[in-house]
Amino acid sequence: MSNPVGRPTKYKPEYAKHALKLCYMGATDEDLADFFEVTIQTIWNWKASHEEFFEAINKVKKEFADNRVERSLYQRAVGYTYDAVKIFNGQSGVVEVPYREHVPPDPTSCIFWLENRRKETWRDNAPPTNNVMDNRVFTITIGQARIGNGIDHSADAKECIEHIP
Repeated sequence: MSNPVGRPTKYKPEYAKHALKLCYMGATDEDLADFFEVTIQTIWNWKASHEEFFEAINKVKKEFADNRVERSLYQRAVGYTYDAVKIFNGQSGVVEVPYREHVPPDPTSCIFWLENRRKETWRDNAPPTNNVMDNRVFTITIGQARIGNGIDHSADAKECIEHIP
């Protein structure tokens, strides 16, 4: 792409390949600007004017972000441990005490993970069943129908039976 006015661009077609590799390693726009020795505004301009550069960065950033969120959700679901430091102000000055912090599994993350990974078993909307919603017992005999509460519904029963195909 030629620029008739202004300074010539520093962009070269091989930058898309370099940007792709850098983004797979987690590079941000700021990191790309440092690597190519340009300003972050120049990176943004290159993304706007060079489709192959934009596609390389955009593809990887989405994939990288999705993978990071997936890893984080999994860690929340199963729990994890990390190194931390407590800082105390003692008589002899500031004291740093390293320790291991444990984050227990998060039930909401577990459910979310399982609902998406094992849909048949863990989905929210279970398939409808043919369970009776109340505990009444129906006894139907020819000519009479009684509900467990003793009320005679024989006329209703005959009418229902006559309408059965």
